[in-house]
Amino acid sequence: MSSTQQRTLGGGVHHVIDYLKRMQSDNPAFFYAVQPDVAAGNIFWADPTCTNNYSYFGDAVIFDTTYNTHQYRLPFASFTGFNHHAQPVLFASALILNQSHSSYIWLFTTWLHAMSGRLPLSITTHLDPLIQLAVAQVLPSTRLRFSTSSIFRQTIPKLPHLCQSHPTFETEFIKCVHDTQTIDEFESCWHSLLDGYCVVDNQWLHSIYNARHHWVPVYLRDTFFGQTSLNAGNECLNFFFDGHVNASTTLQLLVRQYEKAVSTWHERELKADFETTHTSPVLKTPSPMEKQAATLYTRKIFIKFQDELVETMANPATKIDDAGTITTYRVAKFGENQTSHTVTFNSSEMKAGCSCQMFEYSGIICRHVLAVFRAKNVLTLPPYYVLKRWTRNAKTGVLLDERASQLPCSSRDSTTVRYNSLRQEAIKYVEEGAKSVQTYHVAMKALQEAAKKVCILKKESTGTAEGPTIANGSRSELLIGDEDVSSYQSVVEKQKKIRELAAELEITNQRCNVYRANLLAVLRDMEEQKLKLSVKVQNARLSLKE
Repeated sequence: MSSTQQRTLGGGVHHVIDYLKRMQSDNPAFFYAVQPDVAAGNIFWADPTCTNNYSYFGDAVIFDTTYNTHQYRLPFASFTGFNHHAQPVLFASALILNQSHSSYIWLFTTWLHAMSGRLPLSITTHLDPLIQLAVAQVLPSTRLRFSTSSIFRQTIPKLPHLCQSHPTFETEFIKCVHDTQTIDEFESCWHSLLDGYCVVDNQWLHSIYNARHHWVPVYLRDTFFGQTSLNAGNECLNFFFDGHVNASTTLQLLVRQYEKAVSTWHERELKADFETTHTSPVLKTPSPMEKQAATLYTRKIFIKFQDELVETMANPATKIDDAGTITTYRVAKFGENQTSHTVTFNSSEMKAGCSCQMFEYSGIICRHVLAVFRAKNVLTLPPYYVLKRWTRNAKTGVLLDERASQLPCSSRDSTTVRYNSLRQEAIKYVEEGAKSVQTYHVAMKALQEAAKKVCILKKESTGTAEGPTIANGSRSELLIGDEDVSSYQSVVEKQKKIRELAAELEITNQRCNVYRANLLAVLRDMEEQKLKLSVKVQNARLSLKE
């Protein structure tokens, strides 16, 4: 940043830092950090709601630096994602006053610590080599995607003469990216496009082609990105603050607009929660699967599922291969056999894989797999195809991220990670416990019991550490302490096993209830058919007598 711009932003930076200090003073769980040893230090912050949101919906992250461009010149960035209503949700925010490789390394490292070290499955951002290097270093196992909008925006500036002399190039370029269904189809379309417009040697097109695995949809559909549309990558990334932050927003105004955006989306989430809980969607089929989905999913996700289910009427499944438990189908829209998808169904696992990979990308089952389920008489959704993050209960219960166990031991053992993990779980527990007098008393009793257990373990651990300094120098006291700790750990393991079995029993009970409901629905249908048939027989007899 130029010295003039730094002086212009100086007062605003202090205003933001004062705001963050006040927020942390009011709520110790509020987290913020300033990058040290940098002339224009970068700033990061995340409130408890952000960290809670990440614990539920942090599988897919969007890192947006839109406002830090020449169009806005506001050094503001955000970490966002999608909640169970497919609405934008905030994970963290930052001021990037110094754009460099080390700054992005610091930012992603700080963000990861604030999120208790839980790695996302994917992260979407703008095409930027500095960000790409930082993600590769800090989030090595996370799938990186560049938004197609950041690519398309550069088409005219990078190819001005071509776009002016051939106005159709940009349209055909976008179609090549979004309308191709397979890798081979994209490769063929891409080379035909370059040959047709004689731009095979263009350096910019060559550079983005080399990075195609990070932005062309057909290369990314095997990874979850939390978006309900396969081609949603062309959307603008600044949707959370859209309408609140613009080119005229200063750092002094940023805090106010930031709070307005947070409040707006919180109200929209509450409205969506109310609509999902207190209204019933209109069912379009007699399918037990649709009834099941209506009770599981939030309204927005159910409508998306319903659209896919209805489309199975026009997408018949044709068996093309049968190899024991694995059956292969071809699914195509009626009258459009030239564009078909291949679905493999495993009857032993009740799983199916589709060439469109919609479920892998969005977490919502596609019409092609549903068509195969219909052909195989699968009446309800197998549990594998119901992601909790899209359900009404996405934010219920204590959520323990399984990916946290995959972190290196040094990360799991970090005091910062342990502190943040406990803090997040405690905040969620407090919020639930404070909702009523009854839950308050239950939560308070549980906390008191937990505090006693922690105190006992702490004393035993202290006794173990002091074993060698006992007056007679004996090791017997130390051994007794070890046995107590082992006994306590055994109890903890048993309690964990009980919880796991209880959860498994609950899932089995839910599955039985679904099967029972399906059976009753079938029996009711049989009774209705029997009644209708009886009426027809009676009418036939009367007509014969006449």
